[in-house]
Amino acid sequence: MIFFRKRSWLILILGIGGIFTYTQCTDTQAQETAMPDVIDYNYHIRPIFSDRCFKCHGPDANKRKAGLRLDTPEGAYAAFKDNPSMHAIVPGHPESSDAFQRLITKDTSLLMPTPSSHLTVSQHEIDLIEKWIKQGAVYKPHWAFIKPVKAALPDADEDWVRNPIDYFVFAKMAEKSLKPSPEASKEQLLKRVCLDLTGLPPTLDMQDSFMKDDSPQAYEKIVNELLGSKHYGEKMSIQWLDLARYADSHGYQDDGLRTMWPWRDWVIHAFNSNYSYAKFVTWQLAGDLLPRPTKEMLLATGFNRNHKITQEGGVIDEEYRVEYVNDRTNTFSKSFLALTFECARCHDHKYDPISQKDYYSTYAFFNQVPEKGLFGTIDASFADPPNMTITTKDVQSILKFIHKKDTASVDVMVMADSSKRRPTYVLSRGNYDMPGPEVGVGIPTSILPYSTSKYGQNRLGLARWLIDPQNPLTSRVFVNRMWAQFFGRGIVKTVGDFGMQGELPTHPELLDWLAVDFQSHGWNIKRLVKQIVMSATYQQASTVTSSAQQVDPENIYLSRMSRIRIPAEQIRDQVLASAGILNQEIGGPSVKTYQPKGLWEVATSGRGSLMNYIQDHNQDLYRRGMYVFIKRTVPPPTMLIFDASNRDQCEVQRGRTNTPLQALVMMNDPHVLESSRVLASQFSREKGSIDEKLTRAFRRIVCRAPNEKELAMLKKYYEAEQTSCVQNPKKVQKLMKIGEYKQDKAAVTGSTAAMMLTIQLIYNMEEAIMRV
Repeated sequence: MIFFRKRSWLILILGIGGIFTYTQCTDTQAQETAMPDVIDYNYHIRPIFSDRCFKCHGPDANKRKAGLRLDTPEGAYAAFKDNPSMHAIVPGHPESSDAFQRLITKDTSLLMPTPSSHLTVSQHEIDLIEKWIKQGAVYKPHWAFIKPVKAALPDADEDWVRNPIDYFVFAKMAEKSLKPSPEASKEQLLKRVCLDLTGLPPTLDMQDSFMKDDSPQAYEKIVNELLGSKHYGEKMSIQWLDLARYADSHGYQDDGLRTMWPWRDWVIHAFNSNYSYAKFVTWQLAGDLLPRPTKEMLLATGFNRNHKITQEGGVIDEEYRVEYVNDRTNTFSKSFLALTFECARCHDHKYDPISQKDYYSTYAFFNQVPEKGLFGTIDASFADPPNMTITTKDVQSILKFIHKKDTASVDVMVMADSSKRRPTYVLSRGNYDMPGPEVGVGIPTSILPYSTSKYGQNRLGLARWLIDPQNPLTSRVFVNRMWAQFFGRGIVKTVGDFGMQGELPTHPELLDWLAVDFQSHGWNIKRLVKQIVMSATYQQASTVTSSAQQVDPENIYLSRMSRIRIPAEQIRDQVLASAGILNQEIGGPSVKTYQPKGLWEVATSGRGSLMNYIQDHNQDLYRRGMYVFIKRTVPPPTMLIFDASNRDQCEVQRGRTNTPLQALVMMNDPHVLESSRVLASQFSREKGSIDEKLTRAFRRIVCRAPNEKELAMLKKYYEAEQTSCVQNPKKVQKLMKIGEYKQDKAAVTGSTAAMMLTIQLIYNMEEAIMRV
């Protein structure tokens, strides 16, 4: 029996069949409270209007009905053209506000939203709107477009707080009648911070050392050690690879080979070297436009070239070139601004103040690349231009972080602008062959006005605009994404949407405090990460009390630590590392590990080097999950089952699912079985009782000592399997041949096979792949 728990979802899997039971509470249910004394437009009214009204009465002029605009005060207060005595909203007078009267009318021909829309407004929401109008119907700019300011720290329990984060969290808990959880046990805390900062479980030596260290600085010493680890950059890079849509193939039907892994090596290097976020962003957006750019700066711009590229003959060149520019534009807006610019490609945005002209003005920054929609052959030995060549000499000098395994040169795609500026046009309905008015470079003024004289007219100017201290989004978006990485949920839940359809921040003052603090301390990423993991909020136990479950089932207010299943790549890492067979080399080309036969063959176009799957061998089989080869049309199946991105497009946050397939992977994946075999073989050569060996196995995988009941159950299972294996030598032979890792012939015994199956059972415990 295997239990997989995820937030408020529970899935129980028995054997290979599935029985599903689940419950989930919505955020609205959790957050709806009594009527506030002061109604705030951003936090109480705009979400209602955006969800129910703006589709017909919002920014999109082409879809606006009755000429009524409710997203601006000028539109809402204006007299109706056909009846100057009437107004949608009259500040102070809901009885004279036609928009409000249409919310409460019993006449279905006048009722808004219309019955045919299947949208409704609750009585609580009607009461909020009525009180807001009575209080003056004051509009405000969207909260995310207001420059963040550093609020004073609220009152808090001085004995609990450890840094400024905790003041804000404690105040919100107190507001909701919640109390902090006790501190997590040392074992839990060590596993948590190791998985969060390096993606690897703590070794037995680390566990022993930490448990013996009773000094007040014990935890901080571990944090500093992990931040200095070469594996820190690997862990931090995984999320960035999702954002940058990194893959090892081009995508589309032919899906030929692509070589961009040196750019991945640079990302790891940048995180390990603690490049400031300002530098990290600027180099990726415009490293080629900096004065006297180095090869490292050029390599960083590969971020912009990770999009899909077609290699299929017969396509219309310009159509696909336009698609690539659209991809770069959309990736920029999602990655750095958390806004859905793509909604304005064909028409004005229906909810956010982003016009179609704004979209193509942003598009113009990325429209200067001298590229083609179709270039080269499916197995071209060189990258599509613009590109750069990385030689052995480069790797020995300025690009020492690149893990190039042979002396052959490597070509990667980078950015460059044409010497002659390409004009940019608004494309009618987003069609490449329907150009409209010409536009220059720009950004929606609602965020921060773009001045070409101040910033410039190219991508470097865009990068300067992005890190301008007056920009209200850049630092907010990044600190929120970091928060989500450590707590499983952002302060703004919709990590990729800070627009009007996105969620409101649960702790707005904390978000703004972190954003300003991050900027004012040089955009220092490691400092931000250390702030988060050193907080009392992060160090809480994850145990759920019945009272907290009732008040806050999704842990919005952080009165406990979240329980999160580790990402797909880390599940592989956890298994290999705990068995002691993980290949810990950093960077280099991607590897092809175990995979069911025939997957590529049934999905391929039938040509090119990726037509057939050719598995790697030896140490390449045991590299970290982030180095597993990603073919876009056929991504690694095991990782997809655990919600990894297929890297088709920019993905700011992975989904989280629970399916019976995940249990089947843990029970049958060759790497899990192989790791169990290798670890069991190691124990067969070591001295000690079965209890001692089971305890060591448990500690290596679960990262804590088993209690008496757990140990007794494991020993009972081991003894039953030992009896079965002794009676069935063929079963032993079959089990001990799983995987390519060198077999210890002396360990091919019934006892070792029984230990292997017991270790596999431990891997299948919920806690083995959870960060608690």
